[in-house]
Amino acid sequence: MALISVSNNALQNITAVPASIPTGALVLLSTQTASSSASISFTSGIDSTYDSYVFKFINIHPQTDAAGFQFNMSIDGGSNYNVTKTTTAFLAYHNEADNSTGLTYLTDYDLAQSTAFQPMAYTTGNDADQNTSGTLQIFNPASSVYVKHFISNFCEYTYNDHSQNDFVAGYANTTSPVNAIRFQMSSGNIDDGIIKMYGVK
Repeated sequence: MALISVSNNALQNITAVPASIPTGALVLLSTQTASSSASISFTSGIDSTYDSYVFKFINIHPQTDAAGFQFNMSIDGGSNYNVTKTTTAFLAYHNEADNSTGLTYLTDYDLAQSTAFQPMAYTTGNDADQNTSGTLQIFNPASSVYVKHFISNFCEYTYNDHSQNDFVAGYANTTSPVNAIRFQMSSGNIDDGIIKMYGVK
């Protein structure tokens, strides 16, 4: 193993980090804005350039009350969104009336070797002020050796006035490179919202 050294070992004298060393910095690659959209797809920019990709979802507002926000992946550039997945899902919630709280595993939202779309936010309300925001990170989607792990975390204002924190993790059970991803509601359109895709240096 080669060692990297500097002539002066004081950190303040290091002016640049070698390109081969990961920094964790996010590089904005693409932004899409929904407007009564049936779905939002990213069909380019997901490749071997970055070891992981982060999607940020800002004020996703559903057309249909209590709709879930979900995703699926593609290995053929977006011709089909049907990658086999195994996942786990749970949530924590607290309502406005302060009389309902909980932390629970969700068998209705996990998948076991399924090609279905994976829910990430489960029951977002469609009142004018209701929405969901969160993140999804996919690790090494271009690998032709390993399955593709992913983690999502959302906070949503639900149809029944709960603050709800939704968690999903799992893997796409394919060794083919994942090169496209689609987001949609479980029912109706994405009325409004912004989705940003970042590469992680």
